[in-house]
Amino acid sequence: RIGYVPQEGALFPHLSVADNIVFGLPRTQRRARHRVAELLELVGLPASFAERAPQQLSGGQQQRVALARALAPSPTLVMLDEPFSSLDAALRLETRQAVASALAAAGATAVLVTHDQSEALSLGHEVAVLWQGKLIQTATPEMIYRRPVTRELASFIGEAVLLQGVAARNRVSCELGELTLSAPTRDGAVDVMVRPEQIRLWRADETTPDGTASFEAVVQDVIFQGQDAGVALQLQSAAQTVVRARVPGYRTPQPGERVRLAIDGDVTAYARA
Repeated sequence: RIGYVPQEGALFPHLSVADNIVFGLPRTQRRARHRVAELLELVGLPASFAERAPQQLSGGQQQRVALARALAPSPTLVMLDEPFSSLDAALRLETRQAVASALAAAGATAVLVTHDQSEALSLGHEVAVLWQGKLIQTATPEMIYRRPVTRELASFIGEAVLLQGVAARNRVSCELGELTLSAPTRDGAVDVMVRPEQIRLWRADETTPDGTASFEAVVQDVIFQGQDAGVALQLQSAAQTVVRARVPGYRTPQPGERVRLAIDGDVTAYARA
């Protein structure tokens, strides 16, 4: 009672969509094409696709048929082996949402193996990270992202700014000021992890909200990505450290521009030996 969706779908080219879906059922149910229309609807495909050959479908549609085939025997567990990796970005998102809805409607537990971090964080109710052959953390997507258990995992899951600091009484001091820790750590020398989207920017001539401590920086480089942008900032401190912020696309500064920055929210720290 385990369903399986391989990376490339692996549909049989000599069988119709309907015959692919019922392939794993008992003979009498195969002949009756048991639940084909229901399963096609479940994965977001029209019933008219039943008589088509797999070659007549797009990559995303083929993956949905592969999921319907896996769900046909009503499994209690569905294994998904990087099922979206061969699809382009827009099709990947659409197919991912359809698969998530179908799995929820079927009430099946799914185990998804993926190298795509956004895929794991957006689809999983629980995420397990395999690092050098060992499971180093299993937690909710939010906990994995906000409180990774090691500095190496912090850099692996998304982007991370790591700064040296000193922790004392659940707070930490570093080049970006005195910050609140998300979880207690022992007092002393630490590495402070800040996510780029936590770094808020203001132009040098803008007024910051009352009580917000800000620090001067110069924009070194900008990578514009449409909805947002990555901004490399050189802090105007003794160490001249460069940090990377992520800002909304419409707030993108220009290289050479002087800005002020502040940290929004709490941070995670890792004790240094």
